[in-house]
Amino acid sequence: MSARSRLGTALARAAGYFALWVVLIGLHPIDLAVGVLAAAAAAWTSVRLLPPDAGHVRFVVLVALLPRFLGQSVLAGFDVARRAFHPRMPLKPGFVEYPANLPRGPARSAFETITSLLPGTMPCGEGAQTIEYHCLDVGQPVVEQLAADERAYGRALVPGRGHG
Repeated sequence: MSARSRLGTALARAAGYFALWVVLIGLHPIDLAVGVLAAAAAAWTSVRLLPPDAGHVRFVVLVALLPRFLGQSVLAGFDVARRAFHPRMPLKPGFVEYPANLPRGPARSAFETITSLLPGTMPCGEGAQTIEYHCLDVGQPVVEQLAADERAYGRALVPGRGHG
């Protein structure tokens, strides 16, 4: 990766961090000076920890997944509530192993975070090739649903050099 490209990435990240600073703190002159320093430090750190050649996210595709996520979340929430209030509580809790296609790292961690927000499943461990999920009902097609979610999420990822 060229120094110019690395600088461009650092400047873009610094602008994003500074915009976040302004939203959270405001536009007071002394706060802006501190914000510039904080944004520069955050950008430098982020470029060191997550280099630009590690890949990136297509935010438009990721935002397009929002209706799917919200729909699944509402349906799963109703299902969990129905089970909880049912006189016999039809639950079959247990664990399933999901054979993840994403390599360990930031992309897989983000996928686990997204799937942890859906009611009824919770990632609770991982191996080199699998993610272990605790489920309220292991009789449901949890692995198939996770595979569909991973495929949808994977369309938002652009792998970097040497990452697939």
